[in-house]
Amino acid sequence: MKLEFPFKQSLLATSVAVLIAGCGTPVEEESPVAPEAAALESSEDALFSMLPACEEPEELEHVVEHACYHAEYGPFEPITAAALGAPVLVDVSQAHTAYQVTLPQRSPFNYAGRVSFLPDESGEFAFILSRQRGLRIFEAATGTEVARECRYTVPTEVCSSLKTAYVADLEADTEYYLEFRSILPSNAAFTLIIEEAGHHH
Repeated sequence: MKLEFPFKQSLLATSVAVLIAGCGTPVEEESPVAPEAAALESSEDALFSMLPACEEPEELEHVVEHACYHAEYGPFEPITAAALGAPVLVDVSQAHTAYQVTLPQRSPFNYAGRVSFLPDESGEFAFILSRQRGLRIFEAATGTEVARECRYTVPTEVCSSLKTAYVADLEADTEYYLEFRSILPSNAAFTLIIEEAGHHH
């Protein structure tokens, strides 16, 4: 028994060394790509930040404060976005809901997906996210991209759970696809809350 213990200990140490050596190889292969992916993510963030800042941040601040309550207390709805090119069956039209979105992975540094949104009134809507990355909005029937009017960076003192809001003018009873992309896994899961930001009169 006394001889068996050192043998097991030696065998364990050898196994750990082999595992570490084996696990290290893929990391070394991926490491040259990771900085490039991070740089591409940053450049895309810069493009999103070129949207004009919202002109009346005080009004939008109240909308974000309301959304912040839902971001922290719910109701929560975990969803996985539809992969690009697949039928979009995931709907995010329920008001006052914190959707916990997960994007499908397309390749090692490519996450992307779409969800459906059907407003019941025409007006401006704020798409409020817990990540810095943005979104693109398309009319479901035509594939035409809808312009986002402005961007609002959420101050931490207003809400620490949410980061960015985008405002877009949408028509009632028209289905829209909200498209999200990410290169980094940290941006591939996030919270989405949609609130009315202004009505048409």
